[in-house]
Amino acid sequence: MRLATLALAFAAFLTACGDEDSSEKTLTEPLIQFQRAAAGQVAHGERLSRVLGCSGCHGTDLQGENWSEPGFGTLWTANLTRVAPKYNDEQLAQIITSGARPDGSQLWEMPSHLFTDLAPDDMSALIAYIRSMVPVGKVHPGPKWEEGARREIAAGTFKPSSAMVEEEGKLWPPDAGEKHNLARYVIRATCAECHGMNLEGGQPNLSAIPRPDLRIVAAYEPSQFEKLMKTGIAAGDREVGLMSEVARGRYSHLTDGEIKAIYAYLQALGTTLQ
Repeated sequence: MRLATLALAFAAFLTACGDEDSSEKTLTEPLIQFQRAAAGQVAHGERLSRVLGCSGCHGTDLQGENWSEPGFGTLWTANLTRVAPKYNDEQLAQIITSGARPDGSQLWEMPSHLFTDLAPDDMSALIAYIRSMVPVGKVHPGPKWEEGARREIAAGTFKPSSAMVEEEGKLWPPDAGEKHNLARYVIRATCAECHGMNLEGGQPNLSAIPRPDLRIVAAYEPSQFEKLMKTGIAAGDREVGLMSEVARGRYSHLTDGEIKAIYAYLQALGTTLQ
């Protein structure tokens, strides 16, 4: 199963572009930034690499992983320890947020549309962490598409990352007021990958398990939500598929303050759930 269905973190299910509320709330400047859990840019960047899913797709060593699928194509995530030295910081930031390299070549399955409004300090920390890794391992080949991928590309259901930036790169989750800006910022760079910019979830394709509307969190007690985010165990002591995996791999690295902010924000939105 290819990257889009295996890893929430950099596994773009890329649901619908958003509803009227989110499209009306487009923003071009970051609202805030991730909290500091440790001093130093590299330490902050390492945490962000886990929360944002970089480590989930490129490996904890950032040397890239094989996400190929027979009949669909060959797809490796880049060995970032080898790729990063080829570019300056400005170019790396542009690649991350645009979904394309300086030479115009396209990225695939990189959810760049989620990162278009990362705060400058967060972006700098992420790049500092990538650069802290000693260059090791192989440089992986570019994608080679087979019939399945070519068919989806022709139908417009499988798109390069730059196309997703064009479609969703200026959208934001619903606005619940200034006091919820931190949560809105964090969720845009994380949860929106599966649940959509409008956070309403849905079924991104016929073979996918439907994603719930995140306003369902209104039914959770604070302790239940914290347990889900830190351990992957949902209310009723349930495993909930991909969400459980992602929570343990990514969201367990959120700060307590970020988790509380997300809960309060989704509680506020939950009042609108019909």
